[in-house]
Amino acid sequence: MPKTFKQNLLFTAMMSFLMVYVMILFNISLNIGGMTNQVFLLAFHEMIIMWPVAFFLELLVVDSLAHKLAFRFVQTTDRPVVITLAISCMIVCIMCPCMSLIATVLFKNIDVSVWFQTTFMNFPVALLFQIFYCGPLIRFLFGKIVRQLPTT
Repeated sequence: MPKTFKQNLLFTAMMSFLMVYVMILFNISLNIGGMTNQVFLLAFHEMIIMWPVAFFLELLVVDSLAHKLAFRFVQTTDRPVVITLAISCMIVCIMCPCMSLIATVLFKNIDVSVWFQTTFMNFPVALLFQIFYCGPLIRFLFGKIVRQLPTT
């Protein structure tokens, strides 16, 4: 896990990139009625907007709020995996409605019911992908990268 501000920037960039890309793939697939090879390229058009939004939202607001919320359920003495899962769950609980709202405003009809539906459809995918795939993969890659970096 990140120990410095620069490490946190890198970790947040990596995590937000993969989560945003996969969630865009999922939403485009829902909108066109299935997954095609073209969806992988179409997703990059939305990434230009959504990745920076997610990165700064996570970095400036969500990370600290998610930690505060997570530590209402877990203690600093709990096993690290429990703490990591609690924080990851809280991040998804905050980011999913926020990013769904932003995507609804930018790419769909601005309607509360559309936002609720988008959030409802995205939440289980975001939570499961974060816990079982994205989180472990990014933590593994981040650990490998940080070990390679010179310590200053």
